[in-house]
Amino acid sequence: MNINCIIIDDEPLARKGLKEYIADVDFLNLAGEFESPLKATEVLGKGEVQLIFLDIQMPKINGLEFIRTIKNAPPVIFTTAYPNHALEGFEVNALDYLVKPVSFDRFLKAALKAKEFYELREKNAVGTVFSPGYFFIKADNKLVKILLDDVLFVEGLQNYICIHTKDKKYTTWLTFKTVEDYLPADKFIKVHKSYILSASKVESINGNEVQIGGHHLPISRNMKEEVMEKLLKGKFLKR
Repeated sequence: MNINCIIIDDEPLARKGLKEYIADVDFLNLAGEFESPLKATEVLGKGEVQLIFLDIQMPKINGLEFIRTIKNAPPVIFTTAYPNHALEGFEVNALDYLVKPVSFDRFLKAALKAKEFYELREKNAVGTVFSPGYFFIKADNKLVKILLDDVLFVEGLQNYICIHTKDKKYTTWLTFKTVEDYLPADKFIKVHKSYILSASKVESINGNEVQIGGHHLPISRNMKEEVMEKLLKGKFLKR
């Protein structure tokens, strides 16, 4: 397995050190290095980058702010001289957080986390079985059967998804797109870039918000018209 990675760091010496480390790890492939996050947007837009080594303190926009702006961002390993940012880093689902100066053994440990992440995702993709009326996912180290009728909504996070049912929440290493493509469009509606819900389970609609199973989910403004049409068509009684 090869992982395409990029470096984003405004310090030349930091980039040089990471390049040398990457060259010594056989499953890492350096796809580019950038002194500014803004210069990396083009290569990230191609969808071929699988891992970012990202500095936090940089001019114009810091790494934390930048990664929040990237839709479907690949996994990130933060590299910084400021350990006080660690908590914020994990809030955006970073795989790891390296404090400069970074030793090779600590770098390798972080790189192996990335390798494990992709190996798990591949196994879960193979171990996910879909069938009419239900599907299986890999969760809690076992295959779990999910009935379509039990699903309230699916929540997409940066590197995994949460399936909320009537009784439980399941977390699994699947892409949001995989589940979106599988769920029947006549029963499930995408209301936001991170949420797909069961139309029949909707309890109320209030402005740009849907209530379902006691949860309040946002409706994207640019999807509002389409969502309302799907939810209400033929089902809205009025005088």
